[in-house]
Amino acid sequence: MKKNIAIIFGDGIGPEVTQQSINVLNAVAGHFGHEFNYNHCLMGAVAIDATGSPLPDETIEICLNSDAILFGAIGHPKYDNDPGAKVRPEQGLLKLRKSLQLFANIRPVITYPSLHHLSPLKNKQIEGVDFIIFRELTGGIYFGKKELSEDGLTALDECTYSRAEIERVAHQAFKYAGQRKNKLTLVDKANVLETSRLWRKVVQEIAAQYPGVKVDYMFVDNAAMQIILNPKQFDVLLTENMFGDIISDEASVITGSLGLLPSASVGNSTALFEPIHGSYPQAAGKDIANPLGSILSAAMMLDYFGLHKEAELVREAVEWTLLNGFVTKDIDPINFYFMSTIGELIGDYVADRIPDRVNKNNIELRKSTII
Repeated sequence: MKKNIAIIFGDGIGPEVTQQSINVLNAVAGHFGHEFNYNHCLMGAVAIDATGSPLPDETIEICLNSDAILFGAIGHPKYDNDPGAKVRPEQGLLKLRKSLQLFANIRPVITYPSLHHLSPLKNKQIEGVDFIIFRELTGGIYFGKKELSEDGLTALDECTYSRAEIERVAHQAFKYAGQRKNKLTLVDKANVLETSRLWRKVVQEIAAQYPGVKVDYMFVDNAAMQIILNPKQFDVLLTENMFGDIISDEASVITGSLGLLPSASVGNSTALFEPIHGSYPQAAGKDIANPLGSILSAAMMLDYFGLHKEAELVREAVEWTLLNGFVTKDIDPINFYFMSTIGELIGDYVADRIPDRVNKNNIELRKSTII
């Protein structure tokens, strides 16, 4: 298979973690006989510095003409700490979602037994946790009308949803649920918000087309509690943009590290794959960030290409590193390995270069993983 992949390194640790994913994809290509071509483009603070725009037109053009997008992270303190900034890195991401009509964000939440001790929840609560959050991505309050009064004392953020916007992401969520445990939970605030009442009405109508999927409904405040109290009850969660932003970040804590979670954004055009963590500028250039969220995002890309065997091998390699204690500083601040070492190990595993007996001393000395 031959695929063209747009690469957006972004800011902070984005270039480093994305490079590890590229290395793993190259190992996949070499092992299975595929060809992946990469087209690099700018977005975020680095794009503002270079062009004055957080999303240059050239980047949109490259993305539209690619088979998929692998994205790192965006954000920089000089913008985060300036509430008056007129141009921000995040504007580039919102514009890209709109330009590509990436209306559904898919975030799997899976726990690893070897990392249960890092979770703020007890083992009995997180054993076997495996659910997916479907977040609508191009509507709602993030894209509604925004106003600030002339005196600066009143502000407005409008939340608007159409039936069509709800239907398209709901159908995707129902299809996923049908391939999993046939359970879907709609998270809304239908007791207060008119938009949520529309969400509930539309989902109830669509549910009739998927009789095998059991549907339940949960207010967002209760869902936030239930994700902590009993996350194993969930399979597929469907929700609107802002609620999805909040509960998916909450759910990520269950795994023990924000650096572990991947995501996919899909819609009417090229799909985008990214780890859910931020740009973490404090760690940039230090080779200590966790690359697993990005590498697992690359695995989701492989699934998107229909390369399911390859995707499963990458996930197997990730789990192998965790089981054998090859972890980055966010997971073990004392006995940790460098990000590039983790990436190399996963690449070696995919390429079937890991020997039966691994010499950890050599790995700690940053020598070849296969000696």
